[in-house]
Amino acid sequence: MEPNRSPDELLFYVNGRKVIEKNADPRMTLLTYLRRKLGLPGTKLGCGEGGCGACTVMVSRFNQSQNRIVHYSVNACLAPLCSLHHTAVTTVEGIGSSKTRLHPIQERIAKSHGSQCGFCTPGIVMSMYTLIRNTPEPTMEDIENSFQGNLCRCTGYRPILEGFKTFTKEACCGKRSENDCCRDMNCANEDISVSSALFDPSAFKPLDPTQEPIFPPELLMYEKSSPKSLYFKGDNITWLRPSNLEELLALKVQYPDAKLVVGNTEVGIETKFKNMQYPLIIAPGLVPELNIIEHKEEGIYFGAACSLSTMEEVLRKAVAHLPAFKTEVFRGALEQLRWFAGQQIRNVASIGGNIMTASPISDLNPVFMASGTKLHLISKDSTRTVHMDETFFTEYRKTVVTPQEILLSIEIPYSTKWEYFSAFKQASRREDDIAIVTSGMRVLFKPDSHQVESIRLSYGGMAPVTVMAKNTCMELAGKYWDDKLLQSACQLLAKEMALSPSVPGGMVEYRQTLTLSFFFKFYLTVHKKLALDLNGNNNFAETIPPKYESATELFHKSHPCSVQLFQEVPKGQKEEDMVGRPMVHLSAAKQATGEAVYCDDMPHYENELYLALITSTKAHAKIISIDTEEAALTPGFVCFLFAKDVPASNVTGFAHDETIFAEDVVTCVGHVIGGVVADTQENAQRAAKLVKVSYEELKPIITIQEAIEQESFYKPIKKIENGDIDKGFKEADHIVEGEIYIGGQEHFYLETNCSIAVPKGEDGEIELFVSTQNTTKTQDCVASALGVSSNKIVVRVKRMGGGFGGKESRCIIVSTSIAVAAHKTGRPVRCMLDRDEDMLITGGRHPYLGRYKVGFKKNGKITALDICYYANAGNSVDLSHGIIDRTLFHMDNTYKIPNIRGRGIVCKTNLPSNTAFRGFGGPQGMLVVEAWMNDIIQTCGLPAEQVRQLNLYSEGDLTHFNQKLESCTVHRCWEECLKQANYQERKHSIEEFNRQHRWKKRGITIIPTKFGISFTAAFLNQAGALVHVYTDGSVLLTHGGTEMGQGLHTKMVQVASKALGIPTSKIFISETSTNTVPNTSPTAASVSSDLNGMAILNACQIILQRLEPYKNSNPDGSWESWISAAYLDRVSLSATGFYKIPCIGYDAEKNEGRPSNYFSYGAACSEVEIDCLTGDHKNLRTDIVMDVGTSLNPAIDIGQKQSQQQEQNRELLGHLDLTVQPHQNGSAMPASMTSLNCVQFQNQEHFYPGRLECNTLTPVIDLQNHKGL
Repeated sequence: MEPNRSPDELLFYVNGRKVIEKNADPRMTLLTYLRRKLGLPGTKLGCGEGGCGACTVMVSRFNQSQNRIVHYSVNACLAPLCSLHHTAVTTVEGIGSSKTRLHPIQERIAKSHGSQCGFCTPGIVMSMYTLIRNTPEPTMEDIENSFQGNLCRCTGYRPILEGFKTFTKEACCGKRSENDCCRDMNCANEDISVSSALFDPSAFKPLDPTQEPIFPPELLMYEKSSPKSLYFKGDNITWLRPSNLEELLALKVQYPDAKLVVGNTEVGIETKFKNMQYPLIIAPGLVPELNIIEHKEEGIYFGAACSLSTMEEVLRKAVAHLPAFKTEVFRGALEQLRWFAGQQIRNVASIGGNIMTASPISDLNPVFMASGTKLHLISKDSTRTVHMDETFFTEYRKTVVTPQEILLSIEIPYSTKWEYFSAFKQASRREDDIAIVTSGMRVLFKPDSHQVESIRLSYGGMAPVTVMAKNTCMELAGKYWDDKLLQSACQLLAKEMALSPSVPGGMVEYRQTLTLSFFFKFYLTVHKKLALDLNGNNNFAETIPPKYESATELFHKSHPCSVQLFQEVPKGQKEEDMVGRPMVHLSAAKQATGEAVYCDDMPHYENELYLALITSTKAHAKIISIDTEEAALTPGFVCFLFAKDVPASNVTGFAHDETIFAEDVVTCVGHVIGGVVADTQENAQRAAKLVKVSYEELKPIITIQEAIEQESFYKPIKKIENGDIDKGFKEADHIVEGEIYIGGQEHFYLETNCSIAVPKGEDGEIELFVSTQNTTKTQDCVASALGVSSNKIVVRVKRMGGGFGGKESRCIIVSTSIAVAAHKTGRPVRCMLDRDEDMLITGGRHPYLGRYKVGFKKNGKITALDICYYANAGNSVDLSHGIIDRTLFHMDNTYKIPNIRGRGIVCKTNLPSNTAFRGFGGPQGMLVVEAWMNDIIQTCGLPAEQVRQLNLYSEGDLTHFNQKLESCTVHRCWEECLKQANYQERKHSIEEFNRQHRWKKRGITIIPTKFGISFTAAFLNQAGALVHVYTDGSVLLTHGGTEMGQGLHTKMVQVASKALGIPTSKIFISETSTNTVPNTSPTAASVSSDLNGMAILNACQIILQRLEPYKNSNPDGSWESWISAAYLDRVSLSATGFYKIPCIGYDAEKNEGRPSNYFSYGAACSEVEIDCLTGDHKNLRTDIVMDVGTSLNPAIDIGQKQSQQQEQNRELLGHLDLTVQPHQNGSAMPASMTSLNCVQFQNQEHFYPGRLECNTLTPVIDLQNHKGL
């Protein structure tokens, strides 16, 4: 195989269609090829690193070593195009369509309300499809495992799992012939008109596995013959696939530094995020010798190219069939594989790649090292076997393997009698997260004794390489397994595993503690097993104390369960009246089939260009020079954009304190300096990385504490005061002071910010397709930048792949930049940020510092509160003043505080500007409230629920901003939650549990909430709508709100349907655009349904008034007949609607008014369990009682509430606490961006947060909201 011969043709199938690519580019991923070359945009780009699963597809190939066709899910964003030769790829478009027939999987996720924004849905569908192809009747455990690599930000996962549970045997009680089958889900209570039937499983089409497409016979013929070597050539990169071991070894001699790639799960991330360049790739994945699996006397041999999922399957079978004493190591390896990445990664990542990557935080390498795994190496001239011991890893990412050698196979040994093994991993969360510390531990005892013959303790995450605690092991050999050994081991490990305070990765004390906690768990586990095996012989101590047993239990989560109750529609409500019914999201079917079009899914214009942003690498610095010479030589380069290229105003932002492109100074890492316009995304991004910016660094302000020290604040400082503070503190029996810090939070909408600008060629007109919650502000900022009036700018939004507040203002960064690019080039320009770019540039939830002083009586009654909130705004004001306003409005939560003073201070720092995030400052305000409430409870020594209830607001009370509480249902929510959660009984059970368990503890608490519904800026509380009725009776509906997954369009169609008295099928919403409804308010503040729904209602009422004469003259007529008659009578069938919330506003000087139209109340009770040795935690059960008035759509509202619960869990538990640390070059940047794995870490922080828990969600029934829709 000569690299200088003509490249081969790549042949594979996609959705049954044969594809031949004559010029396969080794740089190209399958995702790019599907979307760009084949026009299959259903497969989404979410993260680009195999972390979110939005790009999941199924790959099928004939496996020669197994002599069968295998189907496996892969991340298309990492799968190299060249690796797909002779495979069959199935995408979401290939299994069903809303135009023809939905696949049962697509139908069930859609109709079970499992698709909200829908950006993740195709990937989830394909993960499930792959599972069903392999296991037609899966268990719930199978389903949960198959989704470990899929992220959903909208649903909270409950409806997805409920929908797919219908594929399992365990989903049915077997009473199909009776009236009480569980699949009917009919839990309606006729007395209170409450139901839990969000969907009817009996209506789903059955799954018929025999109807799935067959594997292409042509590929079967090719693959059953001997595979041939392949050669693909791209620009500056060559891909070689040897067909046999001899070819592979010859290539290693010829190209000793070439990268060997099997799954591309490491190299793909290095090339994308670390800018690593590998000119030659060798793909040995199909070399037979590297795929061998052999059971030998000493253990199991795995070829180095075997995937981790293959290893997992083989080890599970071995554990099931072999004596337990022989599979100790296998069970340890399986425990690590359980938490290793997601299924898509395990399906392609190889055993050899995991070892040779030599990651210091590898999940498996400590297992291999502790178990004495052997590695078989081979070169062209020799073979050798090495033990994977403390000498194997020589330095960071380096091993003893020479450049001309390859890892041929590994031998995982059987354990022997009197040998015990355990493996441990601790991460920020259990599933699909990179490790903090990992460990493999093995001990061998002398026969029939508890004397240690040998012991091996290996750790990852404690050094630049996987290490062995060599000194500790030497000291413990020969000792007896007793408390003395335990004490000695802990002392030795504490010394040997000590870390420097400045060690990379931080968390020094925690990591050091974990090394001891892991050993303690190992000690107890072995003690327990050894006691059973010795059975009282050799004077070995009895089993460990029962209260210590919990330390030996694996911290696994149980299967999810949930109950959702909602109020049924009134008896007699017409069937076609969908208001109050759990109507399926209008786009759910299209989202499940990949037909729903998002911004970047739009077909490319013929002459379209791409913009890549040039961003600052310094937190605060003067720009000295910008060198663009090398970047300008990039193929496809068109032009640069800098501040001088902005036609009109470079000033932008909500407070006009930002620039589109930096001018002289950069004020954060990620500050946009300029842009590169090129013919393709790859060329533009490549050129942008070649731009060299020289800086003169200035001292940055990063933290709230630094801002306070330097008095770096955005004025004005906000303040609310009510009552007599001094008097309140004098009346107090106790006064407590304290503070709490709340970290930031990343939005992580699945679809990153994306915009397309299309110049129209006349009068400065530009049309923009944008993923935004705020069409009008986008329109205003673009018009300002281009120097044209707003009527020349049209902003259009079809749908978004999530928003959560992150696309209310920060989307302007991309939109204004591409508008300038389109103006300069006169051609359409597109930009969709990569995940790391989006996280770097756009900011998130504000970090907060709350300092408080609270006075209270002995019984817990609050007398006074003095509180100050500091919010880290970043490098611009953005929406921070509105956010701090809402914080102050919620500094009481649900508690009546007679004397109160609150201040809100917005800190100016050198971080990317923080912005709106679900709750808009309210959650931070309430979290500080609950912090000082806990202080009161602890000081008084009274039951928490008693103190909270004592201080609750009541009907008619005035808030601290003097708004009267009307329809205050907080007491009702509280009492219902206590009752539903069985709080007192469970509290006593938990106390007993904690007495009996030393190392696991449980806790339970109940928290009330009150949230004001409205924009705090009064002028935003308005909306418009436009209703067109056509002569065939169909209705085109347009309003000012945008669809981001929250089901707004669906609800608005329900409203119009009820108002007009016609079926929802006659009503259509195409998009949101500024040329149909002008001057829109952002889709935010939990008020969009109220505002836009009332505007639609107004427009519909105008239409109905015009139709009234024709209905009166023909009362038995149809809707179509009335429309026809009105049209023939020349009556307008188009109407605009408008609504503004009456009597709303707040006078800060007088501290009076109505900043909120009304309040939503609720209460939630959660029971959690923690592992005291590691910090692991799980939510065992949550009961939520919520006052939502009369829901427009219970299915959507329940999904939104459960999603919000998961999001707040992540904030409150610190899962998304975005920290800041010094960068290696002396500047400061978010810690999430300081290493290769940082973005991966951030992605994985979002995986299945709290997925495996029990939830109950109940409405407060029989409530009417007279101030909302």
